[in-house]
Amino acid sequence: MISLSALMTPARAEDVCSPATRHWLESTFSVRWGSTELGVEEVADLVTGADVVLSSWGTPHLDTTLLTAGRTPKTVAHAAGSVKRLVDLDAMAAGTTVFSAGERIALSVGEYCLGAILTLLRRLPQLDRALRDGGWKQPRLRGSELTGRTVGLVGASSTARALIRLLQPFAVDLLVFDPYLTAERAGALGVRRASLIEVMDADIISLHVPSTPETEGLIGADLIARIRPGTILVNSARAATLDGPALTEAILEGRILAALDVFQPEPPTLSAELRAAPNVLLTPHVAGDTIQGHADLSRFVMADVEAWLRDGTRGTSYVDPARLAVSA
Repeated sequence: MISLSALMTPARAEDVCSPATRHWLESTFSVRWGSTELGVEEVADLVTGADVVLSSWGTPHLDTTLLTAGRTPKTVAHAAGSVKRLVDLDAMAAGTTVFSAGERIALSVGEYCLGAILTLLRRLPQLDRALRDGGWKQPRLRGSELTGRTVGLVGASSTARALIRLLQPFAVDLLVFDPYLTAERAGALGVRRASLIEVMDADIISLHVPSTPETEGLIGADLIARIRPGTILVNSARAATLDGPALTEAILEGRILAALDVFQPEPPTLSAELRAAPNVLLTPHVAGDTIQGHADLSRFVMADVEAWLRDGTRGTSYVDPARLAVSA
């Protein structure tokens, strides 16, 4: 039987592995689970002799020597998102196969973005506040519809693709800026490739780029200044993509409506003015954090691992070493 070591504490295992998935794993693999005091030494022991290692948030960095020791290369199944801090590229080059549940997390992020867009379009935070303050209908806060609007996406990552699928019933005009998006792929997604300036002119802007040197400061003060009044901006990706002071100024001027789920640093120190601004939705980096999504992470990634071990099928959670540098 194939051996599987879960490099996570019992609390983390309960978070990312449903009871049904745990039963399936233990009936399919010879499983060893991490302890409450999981540390580097225990991780090394668990990895040694294992065919597959299941990791998640809190798993220490897996040294290349550790992963490549033994007779056969190991398979890493990451029941979380990015693997950049978990596995080195040279370990993958040496034969370690890596899978990530990032695609599953993307569904949760996509739902967050859609919810944020609809919430801001209908001015729900302001209407809620007005009613709590003793008011009633607010003619100046009449909401807008999403149907038929122009939506601009910065990046065609897995979270962007999840949002694209969720937006299909709304018949929106979808523009995407991504230098790696081919015309063929854009056609398959049902979107139009666009420049960054064109995306900034959309009614709704949503950011979906990874943290890379190329994306840091991608949207500077000049681009933020050209965003039209009343535009909705959602950032569930990385705060460093935007010029922070310029974004804050645009929000405090009341020029744009924004949903911010990521900050720099985290947790942030927010000004009293930003915290009081009625046109911004602030959430603590939870776009990808849902009950159902977390419980499904181990199943999602291990299903692809099982197919890989059975016949070499590369499922959606397979991490392509060639694209690691430009991925989340």
